[in-house]
Amino acid sequence: MLLLLTLLGAALLGAALLGAALLTWRHAPAQNKIPRAQKRREEALQKMEALAQRLRQQDPDLDPKPILELPLAELAQKLRTEELSLESVLCSYLEQALKVHQEVNCLTDFLGECEEQLQALKKLRKSERGLLYGVPMSLKDTYDCKGHDSTCGLAQFLEKPATKDGVIVKVLKAQGAIPFVKTNVPQTLLSFDCSNPIYGQTLNPLNLKKTCGGSSGGEAALLAERGSILGMGTDTGGSIRVPASFCGVYGLRTTASRLSYTGVASAIKGKKSVSTVAGPMARDVESLALCLRALLSEDMHQLDPTVPWMPFREEVYTSNRPLRIGYYESDGYTQPSPSMARAVQLTCRLLQDAGHQVTPFSIPRPAYAIKHLFTGGLTADGGATLLEKLEGDIVDPIIKGLVNQLRLPDPIKGFLSWILKYIYPRTSQQFEQIRGAGTPKKLWEQHTAVEEYQQEFIAKWRSLDLDVLLAPVLAPAFCLGCFSQSPECQSYTTLYNVLDFPVGTVPVTTVTSQDEEELAFYKGYYGDSSDKHFPKVVSGSVGLPVAVQCIALPWEEELCLRFMKEVDTLVKNQRGPK
Repeated sequence: MLLLLTLLGAALLGAALLGAALLTWRHAPAQNKIPRAQKRREEALQKMEALAQRLRQQDPDLDPKPILELPLAELAQKLRTEELSLESVLCSYLEQALKVHQEVNCLTDFLGECEEQLQALKKLRKSERGLLYGVPMSLKDTYDCKGHDSTCGLAQFLEKPATKDGVIVKVLKAQGAIPFVKTNVPQTLLSFDCSNPIYGQTLNPLNLKKTCGGSSGGEAALLAERGSILGMGTDTGGSIRVPASFCGVYGLRTTASRLSYTGVASAIKGKKSVSTVAGPMARDVESLALCLRALLSEDMHQLDPTVPWMPFREEVYTSNRPLRIGYYESDGYTQPSPSMARAVQLTCRLLQDAGHQVTPFSIPRPAYAIKHLFTGGLTADGGATLLEKLEGDIVDPIIKGLVNQLRLPDPIKGFLSWILKYIYPRTSQQFEQIRGAGTPKKLWEQHTAVEEYQQEFIAKWRSLDLDVLLAPVLAPAFCLGCFSQSPECQSYTTLYNVLDFPVGTVPVTTVTSQDEEELAFYKGYYGDSSDKHFPKVVSGSVGLPVAVQCIALPWEEELCLRFMKEVDTLVKNQRGPK
């Protein structure tokens, strides 16, 4: 059996390499775009540095540190009342973003139009100043900005600049925000690492041997080192929550259609049973709430009528009534790292002591939800759309394993699924699902299965009369390039893209030496390659942040944020003053 698998693997690898070589030969022009893109980035960052120098000359004695340490709400207030100048704040963040980029390689583009926008803002009357007046902010590479590429880390998307700003970018600008940089992503966005052949690898600023996470990894890295005060990410399977967790910042995955997705690039469009959503990332919960207040203006609905007109509900966010909170330490599919389980235990204890009711919760049919619903929904076309986007491109090592799987002929996928069924069931299910739905009837059945699972999950939630749910989020940060060695751990976040629930991440603790020692006893639930590699890919993480997920039912972003604020306040009060 082992010899058979070895020979088969070698044959498949040879076929994949030959196919990749032929594709590269056929589509060399796509790859030729990469050096030009790298040069454009270099020139853009030079313009960014030049602007920073011009602004610095206006105020040579400017000390950026006090500005960079201000929380968003206070910074926005000082800008609106002109206690701080627009120039001093933008200069501070330009300089800091450049410093962070030099360390971790997190920027893909400079939005030079920010200088014109600053001048336009200065002409506004005080009554016309929005909630984010003068606030410099960063955007994930995928957000369309007029005149700039939205690459998704793909050569095929290069030299196709957006003809107009996306809806979210327009709303942010209408609220006075100044987008000034775009940030790096993994190729195709389908990785919890952050690397692509165009702009390279982004590192975790808290530990340069670790990844910052993906796919909103550049955002998380920049925010962690105060190179930005507010950012926008996207989330298909944890792409906001995992980078936030790895870098110790805060992120919110919204319900699909609460925020517009018009004008946001994607490597895979058309999928329905796995939702990709936009969401804010920041350095505290109140910043996320302020950003959501700004985004949920009437402008959002006017620009994109498919988004319901639902203003931010202050009465929900500011409520102080005790909550009924469900929790779980394990999803029953991926054994959590010791620090992940401890983070939930710590948070539960703090919530109970504060007068909230805490109730155990278990995930219904986790393997079914992760493999049949998430993987099946993401690859319902058998990977055809994704492979089309990669034609002629250099495939980054972080996604090479997935791409090679998708390129296999369906009969071989079926054979591998059959032969591995009783040895490595998760791998077997992977090969079965990436074959695709096959027919419209089977696709509709898959959509129906998702709807039925959502109702099953909600029924269990309501049977316990829960307000919110507390869960682990993947942590601590992986070593660079290691996600493909333990991909099953994505279960902790992908579940909520199937369910389409709003979820926020809050850092609550850091990895201890005891957590590190307990990795020696980690076994996993399946004993497969993913389980065996997991302890290695999270090791060497003492001192790195560990977060939890705060979850609410669909359209309850305000309640989700209220729960996040409660957790954050209790954790910070426990730590005491710095």
